[in-house]
Amino acid sequence: MDKMEKLIATIMKEAEADGEPVTREEAEEMAKMEINANKDVKRYEQGEKPRKKAEKVRKVDEEKKYLLQNVKDTLEDLGAETKLIKTETEVTFAYNGNNYTIKLTKHRSPKA
Repeated sequence: MDKMEKLIATIMKEAEADGEPVTREEAEEMAKMEINANKDVKRYEQGEKPRKKAEKVRKVDEEKKYLLQNVKDTLEDLGAETKLIKTETEVTFAYNGNNYTIKLTKHRSPKA
């Protein structure tokens, strides 16, 4: 007997034991539904070893770095005290007792 026939026989036997006998056609339909239900079940298992994280190397934007360095030099020439250059994105400085931050943003070129 193939798998389907065994399942039909089992369903008919269980239904009769429960006191609710079913016809062969009903048992076939139930068996088809059960087989299809098992196809939808996906098993996800976690591996034993943790995944290795991909190391992303940050690209330095040389153009922004050059522009911000020139801004920093100009501020220092004006008498400002530069405190911090955060990567190539922003410069923090003090001028006449006040604190400032200049942030440089490079925009993408517009889509054609």
